[in-house]
Amino acid sequence: MTISTDLFRKTMSLFPGAVTLVTVGQGDGRRGITATAVCSVTDTPPSLLVCVNRATETCTEITRLKHFSIQLLDHTSDDIALSFAGAKGLHGAAKFSVGVWEETDQGLPQLTTAVASVCCELSSYTDVGSHRVFIGTIKDSTLEVGDALIYARAQFGRAQATL
Repeated sequence: MTISTDLFRKTMSLFPGAVTLVTVGQGDGRRGITATAVCSVTDTPPSLLVCVNRATETCTEITRLKHFSIQLLDHTSDDIALSFAGAKGLHGAAKFSVGVWEETDQGLPQLTTAVASVCCELSSYTDVGSHRVFIGTIKDSTLEVGDALIYARAQFGRAQATL
């Protein structure tokens, strides 16, 4: 027996998640989505996983290009998160009109206000239901000072370190 989709979504909404953008491509070929299903896998080699809906152009482009970047959004980036989630009506490369973007040495999109920007080379993937689970070997990482944007109970919040 499995639970309903509604109960699954309600349950998962209780799990706070860091809000990231999964980005790929260059110029008019850039694609990206908002994702909270991103986590570390190993530190040797440094790697992470990300789950991307297979129906998205982002999934298609990661599979084709064999690399991607992850942007950990800062706590003021609600608008960027919503834009990349499709809530602002933007599609394809038009999503990159929100925020200030540069290109990494690897030729991947990098959001200048991201708390962290991580460049990955695709090492493997597997399909699970509606999503493709990508494992990426981290090739570069850029860090900035700031608090991360989190999402829980259908609301944005701020991950603030207390030392």
